[in-house]
Amino acid sequence: MIPILYEDGEALVIDKPAGLPIETPRAGGPALSDRLAELRLGFQRDPVPVHRLDTDTSGCLLLARNPKALKRFNKAFEDRLVEKRYLGIVEGTPSGEEGTIELALAKISSAQAGWRMIPAKKGKPAITHWRVLATAGGVALVEFRPETGRTHQIRVHAASGLGTPLAGDPVYGRPGTGPRTMLHAAGLTVPRDGKPPIVAVSPLPNDFAQLGFAHE
Repeated sequence: MIPILYEDGEALVIDKPAGLPIETPRAGGPALSDRLAELRLGFQRDPVPVHRLDTDTSGCLLLARNPKALKRFNKAFEDRLVEKRYLGIVEGTPSGEEGTIELALAKISSAQAGWRMIPAKKGKPAITHWRVLATAGGVALVEFRPETGRTHQIRVHAASGLGTPLAGDPVYGRPGTGPRTMLHAAGLTVPRDGKPPIVAVSPLPNDFAQLGFAHE
């Protein structure tokens, strides 16, 4: 069973395992979409993911339990009201202890290399706040708080903004430097009118300990 970090009548926050894609890959294989029925937990409808996490990324994923909630949650993301906290292990040590990366991002694709995101002046604005939490063995544990939600934002900002790509990132860094792309959605806060906010926290997964970070 996928761990549940938060539950009420309109929302679920699950602790998505690393390696589980949200939708079925082109090559086939297991996906979260195959397991939504088991996350009904007595409700008539399957819950619907409100946002996305990359296949390799673990941690907090919000699901809406009805269409009205989905619409409200989508608007909260669009209006940048949702607080997202990520933890990543980067190769090397960033210069400085904390800062803000503002690098607009655009998508490029080619038949040979597939698609990826790149920094581009004419791209969509992307802002990420970061701070170093700890260092060990030539890598660093960094907290990322993205203001925007662009595809691969933290991965590109780590590589091109900090100059220290996420360990194990096969696209923007070097595969093999970690058991996966070492990014974890550690916290999520979603404000709601007239109701307490949705607050979820996911502990560091076991594979972070392999690189020296068993806890924050």
